[in-house]
Amino acid sequence: MSMDILFTYAAALSLLIGALFVLVGAIGLLKFNDPMTRMHAPTKVGTVGIGMLLLSSILKALAGGDPSLHELLIMAFLFVTAPVSAHFIAKVIIHQRACETPPAPPRDATWSTLHEGETETRG
Repeated sequence: MSMDILFTYAAALSLLIGALFVLVGAIGLLKFNDPMTRMHAPTKVGTVGIGMLLLSSILKALAGGDPSLHELLIMAFLFVTAPVSAHFIAKVIIHQRACETPPAPPRDATWSTLHEGETETRG
């Protein structure tokens, strides 16, 4: 079995796994009711699914003899920006009070930005 065929089968398997992860993320986005739980489906499962789809593209390019680093750059950008955007979305949901009340923060100013009307003096 040549390496081209092996890369093609690996790309097909990666494509199927990625499509399954993206499908699960889309179903989770539609089925979950709470905004905080809805956020997890596309950010967690979708990131892995798109990563697998990009891996499939890398493997197919290797099988065709035309490797490229563009997919690796897209993956790096995706894996860096998805958690940050999920964090910002969660902050907005908390500040809008669109979810269950978060647990009480500790009595210091390092927990979060959710300090409504509180002013602390440092001395």
